[in-house]
Amino acid sequence: MDTQLKRGLFEICVLAAIKDEDSYGYRIIKTIKPYIDISESTLYPILRRLEVSGLISVRSSEHNGRLRKYYHINQAGKERLCAFSEEWREISAIYQFVTREANSNEHDSNEQS
Repeated sequence: MDTQLKRGLFEICVLAAIKDEDSYGYRIIKTIKPYIDISESTLYPILRRLEVSGLISVRSSEHNGRLRKYYHINQAGKERLCAFSEEWREISAIYQFVTREANSNEHDSNEQS
């Protein structure tokens, strides 16, 4: 998969993981892991990019004697998720177009058998 596309999709996944409640790194990974394989070394650069882009905010809070960073999706992040939903319709239509020939060829070869 194209690296830029994958990076963008991972960013969307992180935003989706924190859309309902603030979360911290380990819990974000646990939330996403059933769907895609993501590691800490992938997650933390994404979180920094999202913060720099103004899509999330970060606060620190003490937990068991250690500071833990909590990530909060802001309005711009929510708007980005909505925009992605719109973009996904277009991506889905492109996928259907690209795979139609393969599906058509499978269908044609089955008819000839």
